[in-house]
Amino acid sequence: MKVYGITTCGSVKKALSFLKARGKVCEFVDLKKVAIEEERLRAWMQKQPLHVIFNTKGTKFKTLGLSKDLDDEAKVQWLLKEQLLFKRPIIECDDGSLVVGSDEALYTKLF
Repeated sequence: MKVYGITTCGSVKKALSFLKARGKVCEFVDLKKVAIEEERLRAWMQKQPLHVIFNTKGTKFKTLGLSKDLDDEAKVQWLLKEQLLFKRPIIECDDGSLVVGSDEALYTKLF
């Protein structure tokens, strides 16, 4: 299982703590240090809709002055340039599924 996020994100910290408490072994991928390649992003988009992956509520979205009316291709290009536009955490599960965002009820059901 891989968890993508940033070390200072509260949602990521909660997810990692939740998973650790349940004995799940996770590899953490820091989005400030590792660039997500287009191939991986497009694979994620097969598992979760882009509007779920692209964070319009975060600080980075606001500081860049982006519009919520961006089309999907523009969102993809922004995600490839600005890693902090990803909604966090992104969890690649061992079964191939993808969980995006912090949702303890969903975590309880899945993990």
